[in-house]
Amino acid sequence: MFEEPEWAEEAPVATGLEPVAARPRPAAASQIKGSKHRQLLATLRALEAAALPQQSPSLPGSDSEEEVVERKKKHSKKASFSNVSIEVEKKRKKKCQKQGPPGSDSEEKEVERKKKCLKGVFNASDSAEEEKRKRKHQKQVHSNPAQHLDNDDQTGPKAWKSRDTNDLSQPSAGTTSANPPHILSRKQWRNRQKNKRRHKNKFRPPQPPDQAPATVSTEETEMPPDPSPHSHEDRAGALRARMAQRLDGARFRYLNEQLYSGPSSAAQRLFQEDPEAFLLYHRGFQSQVKKWPLQPVDRIARDLRQRPASLVVADFGCGDCRLASSIRNPVHCFDLASLDPRVTVCDMAQVPLEDESVDVAVFCLSLMGTNIRDFLEEANRVLKPGGLLKVAEVSSRFEGVRTFLGAVTKLGFKVISKDLTNSHFFLFDFEKTGPPRVGPKAQLTGLKLQPCLYKRR
Repeated sequence: MFEEPEWAEEAPVATGLEPVAARPRPAAASQIKGSKHRQLLATLRALEAAALPQQSPSLPGSDSEEEVVERKKKHSKKASFSNVSIEVEKKRKKKCQKQGPPGSDSEEKEVERKKKCLKGVFNASDSAEEEKRKRKHQKQVHSNPAQHLDNDDQTGPKAWKSRDTNDLSQPSAGTTSANPPHILSRKQWRNRQKNKRRHKNKFRPPQPPDQAPATVSTEETEMPPDPSPHSHEDRAGALRARMAQRLDGARFRYLNEQLYSGPSSAAQRLFQEDPEAFLLYHRGFQSQVKKWPLQPVDRIARDLRQRPASLVVADFGCGDCRLASSIRNPVHCFDLASLDPRVTVCDMAQVPLEDESVDVAVFCLSLMGTNIRDFLEEANRVLKPGGLLKVAEVSSRFEGVRTFLGAVTKLGFKVISKDLTNSHFFLFDFEKTGPPRVGPKAQLTGLKLQPCLYKRR
């Protein structure tokens, strides 16, 4: 700061007039002005002096008192750690000398001891570095608390990393050792768990088959079994059975068509020439009837059980004598071939019975062939007057039920009841009124029923 003189001459002002000689200022005015300057300078210096302690050292080369103190502490700690390591080595050497002669220990033990010493020194240095990091972190928190709060509020992978580093710098208070626990990242933890599982499965002892787990992998279940001779034989047997079933079905359809398209005498000759054909036909017929909700023979047997057991029954087309086995009445069984000892093999148009010798005549799904009139006339011959005729036939064979009933009445019968409620068969009850009312040459169109043919499935 430069002080101005107590008085100063004013420079002459250039004008168009002649220069005028400068006049000296009075002494009192100059003294007042100088005192004001001194007061201003004093206030400025006081303000500068007051502002100096509040400003932080901004020069790059200037060191604060705190940093100087920290450096001194670092130097003292390094010296103390080095002294500690030297003392530890001396103690271990003394222990080794006390334990035995110098050549008693192996070289491996000495190397391990040296490694332990070095680990102790490194652990001590690591703990010192952790203390430094902790102090720096505390200083940052005091200097920038807002930034610290922002970091705590963060979420996501960056926040996890920052928290991991903070956890590393802050050892737990409960641990007595100087080494802090190593914290793994998520990826490292997953990899470690995978390795543990692999190692466990690799050295797991083989389990016996009884204690094997119930769950089997999808790859094992999807793999086909090894081919063996038993599997080939089973496949061949199943194929043969399937082919035999198809062949039997084809033969059954052929025999059924022959029975419905020809007279009963031709059917009798067919079964006499091939006795196994009747067995095959009967087996196929039973497999078809088993699918029905109610079998007609069971319905007829239920009706006859409500009548006196002394009534004599004639079963035309008895098959396996199921009706005779279901009732207590005496039963005459007639069919084209024998499947039971009680069966009388004959043509149902000519049965070996006397006239008016039976009380009930039954045709259960047996009005087959083209000579149905002959069957009904033979039933009229063997029935007593007022005898009962029961007919059960497949419902699809009737084109008109009324025409059929009219044709039967012309052969000496009267309709008592009819049941058309069943979906598979119709059931009719007739009473004998006398001999047929028409001659043998009269045509009865109502007795021509449709053949019951089975389609291939």
